[in-house]
Amino acid sequence: MTRVAYFASCAAMPEGDGDDAIVLPALADLGFTVRWAAWDDPAAGFAEADLVVLRATWDYPDRREEFLGWCESVPSLANPAPVVRWNTDKAYLVELYDTGVPTVPSELIEPGERAMWPNQPFVVKPSIGAGSRGVAKFAAGGPAADEHLRGLHEDGRTALVQPFQSSVDTQGEIAAVFLGGIYSHAFTKAAMFGSGSDASGLYLEERLAAAVPAPEVRAVAEDALDAACSLLSILRAELLYARVDLIRGDDGRPLVLEMELTEPTLGFRYADAGAPLRFASAVRQQLA
Repeated sequence: MTRVAYFASCAAMPEGDGDDAIVLPALADLGFTVRWAAWDDPAAGFAEADLVVLRATWDYPDRREEFLGWCESVPSLANPAPVVRWNTDKAYLVELYDTGVPTVPSELIEPGERAMWPNQPFVVKPSIGAGSRGVAKFAAGGPAADEHLRGLHEDGRTALVQPFQSSVDTQGEIAAVFLGGIYSHAFTKAAMFGSGSDASGLYLEERLAAAVPAPEVRAVAEDALDAACSLLSILRAELLYARVDLIRGDDGRPLVLEMELTEPTLGFRYADAGAPLRFASAVRQQLA
């Protein structure tokens, strides 16, 4: 039986960044025909698809409510629309922190609010954003940080402030990938401060490599996914994919930096040969 799965993308990157190409043969082996289409393409047949998979919808930050409305209109979406609404605003990091999961401390500064800058190096980023756009690091509070915050607020964006963790410069991040709720593989991401944008202008260029997370890093990633599912009142198996990005705190302990449940690169190019098969099986599980 042939099933149709759409990979939802955006007009600037109609077939993503190339990372998903490796999973297409595994999906074909399970009877799936995969079609790419921009999420806002009125001619796409999303309503008739057996499953629509969010893969490269990276232009949503400037049109989030429109994007969420589209998500809610799709009969079979992975990951589901309520997950997307929760995960596309980094305010979720405050919720994760409050559950006790080791998370980089985060403070939200709404438009019109003034900042009390940390007494240490810190990072300011939009709470709704993707691809590390609008992220800036500051050594201390002052005119430069105030100006960056003012720019975010003038665009109507809430800012997220986090203390900078020095391991980002020395070790980068490690991304733990889960497929169908089960750990699959991991890869590292080098620090991106000062990196240039890719050709689409949607995200900063990343330097990725395969990795095996230390046991304590894997444990925090597992705990974070459990906490997120509890907050969302869902089972882990209801998530087609999840990516937990972690760094080492200044005390060496692993901390959650972000949790990507909407449209992350999953690092298949840096995974073992079984990862595409696990992804295809997870896609099939979504239809069970």
